[in-house]
Amino acid sequence: MNNDHLPVKMEEFPFEIRPLSDAEGGGWLITFPDLPGCMSDGENIEEAIQNGRDAFNCWMWAHLEDNRPLPKPGESQGSGRFVQRLPKSLHARLQARAKQEGVSVNTLVATFIAEGLGKRTSAERAA
Repeated sequence: MNNDHLPVKMEEFPFEIRPLSDAEGGGWLITFPDLPGCMSDGENIEEAIQNGRDAFNCWMWAHLEDNRPLPKPGESQGSGRFVQRLPKSLHARLQARAKQEGVSVNTLVATFIAEGLGKRTSAERAA
């Protein structure tokens, strides 16, 4: 579903990505804390984000069509804003990788963080 005419973009909203256990079917889950019931999954993180974009667009269109108010990004939790100064060389590497992956630096960094937190959570569950 196209989001050209949506008043908001997925990148404005916080989302969480976590690995799904084998019992849950494997792959990765993406959820949007500000959007109740808005979630999707994928075989890998990239696919989960792509499918999450479709879920986000459908959720937003459904709310607009029902004349329901749209939540503000970050309404359900902290601001979702994270600012970090980086060495120029690291920033350049992130920009190159994001360009290679066809995503923004913000999406790439969010993916790396979510993947790292997911691995840590999985290790904690196994312990």
